[in-house]
Amino acid sequence: MNHRRWKVLPPPPAGCLAGAELPPLLAQLLHNRGITNPAQAESFLDIAETLQGDPFLLPDMDKAVSRVYHALLSGETIAIYGDFDADGVCGTAILTEGLAALGGKVISYFPHRVSEGYGLNTASLDSLREQGVTLVITVDCGISNFSEVEYAQRSGLDVIITDHHTITHGLPSALAVINPKRADPSYPFYHLAGTGVAFKLLQALFQTLGRTGQLTRMLDLVTIGTVADMVPLLGENRYLVKKGMETLSQTSRVGLIEMARAAGLQLDRMEAEDITWSLAPRLNAPGRLDHAFSSYRLLVTDSPEEARRLADEVEKKNTQRQKLTGEFLARTREQLPAGIEFPLLMIGGEDYPPGIVGIIAGKLADEFYRPVFIFEMGDTVVRGSARSIPEFDVVQALFECQDLLLRFGGHPTAAGFALPSENLSRLRQCLLDKATLQLSSLDLRPSLTIEADIPLHRMQGSTYSLVGRLAPFGRGNPVPTFLSRRTRVIDCQKVGGASRHLRLKLRDKEVIWKAIGFDLGHLAAEVTPEIDVVYNLVVDQWNGEETLALNILDFAPAC
Repeated sequence: MNHRRWKVLPPPPAGCLAGAELPPLLAQLLHNRGITNPAQAESFLDIAETLQGDPFLLPDMDKAVSRVYHALLSGETIAIYGDFDADGVCGTAILTEGLAALGGKVISYFPHRVSEGYGLNTASLDSLREQGVTLVITVDCGISNFSEVEYAQRSGLDVIITDHHTITHGLPSALAVINPKRADPSYPFYHLAGTGVAFKLLQALFQTLGRTGQLTRMLDLVTIGTVADMVPLLGENRYLVKKGMETLSQTSRVGLIEMARAAGLQLDRMEAEDITWSLAPRLNAPGRLDHAFSSYRLLVTDSPEEARRLADEVEKKNTQRQKLTGEFLARTREQLPAGIEFPLLMIGGEDYPPGIVGIIAGKLADEFYRPVFIFEMGDTVVRGSARSIPEFDVVQALFECQDLLLRFGGHPTAAGFALPSENLSRLRQCLLDKATLQLSSLDLRPSLTIEADIPLHRMQGSTYSLVGRLAPFGRGNPVPTFLSRRTRVIDCQKVGGASRHLRLKLRDKEVIWKAIGFDLGHLAAEVTPEIDVVYNLVVDQWNGEETLALNILDFAPAC
């Protein structure tokens, strides 16, 4: 990591949120999140139920509820067709459980990442039809499956799509397409995860039948899927995750209990960040390396013995995933061009495991602050994943190169794609041209948004408690970052394996703070007697004791 561009947000206008009677710092942090009146502040801090949208405001929801209700009454077999990531697995689990609770005959299906690829495919639709399925409901996929939906209809299958991915050009001709990103702006919240969209379908069904109280149990999985998919934790997502964390802390799901045990976590002390860094990678691992069904079974099993076996299996898969990622990340680095004066990276090979190309792309995009495309080269087809930066929309770029592709889809900063092998060099040039045009004149360094400029001696335990009122934290609602100027360095050490980290003691007036800078050890020589330091507040756990500390994100000589 190198130094980043600092963007210090201006102080709020005088009298900001005056009627809310809030501490000035909290008012400033809320203003930074676009909250400008006391009613909004109360809703954000109290995480009011009014943050939930009426599910019937989602386009096609009435059609979907009518068709599912008919299937339940007539005893049809319903297939829930989920994506193989944590979002898709969690959404599939809640839909399967919910419809089964309503007396439905339900089966779940996940395509194999390598042999079938992402989304619907004709072979799986044939297999489902042969099992007696008459209605297919997708979770976290389907929005780009135009030909597959048409094939399903010709085969006598009705399809309901629940998805949240970017809509690039029209909608498949499904019986219903439930996606908050549809052009119709009737639904008040745009950023639901795939699990969230599936939950809204269940909510509409249970609301119609007067059984909404039974949905609370499912909020643990809604929370895991939502946090895992890195959607903004604002609006309705904030409500779902806050309530879901409460459900998760006392969950009766033996699979979650066993997975937490294997990961060394305590469910009653978990925060959203623990899902991001611990639970989500484990749930994703089977789908990356083999098949997602074991993650699904772990979530829905009632057997303690099966839960322990599956949790241990998932733990091994995650360890294997970490090892493979390290090996192929090192190999990818060897292929990097000299220097970083390039607008885009596109690297791959014949034996790249398809399940980890997205992880490698994400790590390199974070490191070099460039769009990164990593691919697995097959005999006839190239499959890959892209991770990007806010300045470059990879879905739009792929859309503009779509004549070279077999399929693509995703979000502005994360996408998947497939193309005939003979088109690879042309795609590389097409993407490079677009990146050069859009990025060549920009300062391509990651920016660091600083929410408040505060003397370090004013930081105290009550500040940490005040900041905690903004939780749960995640994308769209980050942990607040502060800047303290002219802090005196009274101790500086490189710590950790290979001296990767930086441990400091900082003084401002009579106040002394311990501070840790992860992955900043290589910058130790740049530490001067006085520094301006950017950080957030954390609880440092050491030898069973908890103390408040600074998590250093960047620093510079005091000016």
